[in-house]
Amino acid sequence: MVQEDYPGYVKVVVDVEKKVLAAGGQWHADAEKVLLGLGSKQENLWGGAMDLETGEVNYVSLINLRPGISQSMEVIDVDVRDVMREVIYRVFKE
Repeated sequence: MVQEDYPGYVKVVVDVEKKVLAAGGQWHADAEKVLLGLGSKQENLWGGAMDLETGEVNYVSLINLRPGISQSMEVIDVDVRDVMREVIYRVFKE
């Protein structure tokens, strides 16, 4: 589901362990809830977005703020970003 408020822009949450994602919804927490309901672990879920027009991925979401783990809304860990990009491109570019 593409949120109508952001045409061409899809919010995503990626499970970097299972290499799956949930996309759409008004909030990243909506997709996060779906993945948690399917058995994903909170520590493996990271939020971002895909601009369908430019192909750019961003790695910013409120769900990325985690006491003791991440003090930034942006995913800083390069390895996590690489897995996120791989999963997002696999889903949206193929």
